[in-house]
Amino acid sequence: MLGADNEELSASLEDYLEAIFRLSCDGRQARSKAIAERLGVSRASVTGALRLLKKKGLANYKPYDGVTLTSAGHHAAAEVDRKHRILKSFFGQVLGVDPETARKAACRAEHTLGPSVIGRLLCFIEFVSRENAAGNDLVGKFQQFCNERAV
Repeated sequence: MLGADNEELSASLEDYLEAIFRLSCDGRQARSKAIAERLGVSRASVTGALRLLKKKGLANYKPYDGVTLTSAGHHAAAEVDRKHRILKSFFGQVLGVDPETARKAACRAEHTLGPSVIGRLLCFIEFVSRENAAGNDLVGKFQQFCNERAV
């Protein structure tokens, strides 16, 4: 994922963007304390990340004040969040992974998979859903297949 300055964002900065995005979507103000709690990091780490996001043109930040995303920051955060939701859906609904494992796996994978892979996964999820609606229980058959192999 590229920042407003066309430099690649680290996985860590993408996590901060996503946390700010999710907090604002949940109707909460994105403040350092809330971001730290959401990500399980120190406030000092949050401050450093917010300064970097501001420098990259992705966030509006002033110490001791809430943080908001710029237009570029909102776009980048929405894309990270979209990837996360698609991956979590794939891991949970298609592969049958438990919700917490699906969430953690999605969080790791969202930073490395490009748009073409995410697009194909989304198509696959739609295909499986359509087949299931037509009476071809692909997910159920796959779950049975995995259970037979103790996976």
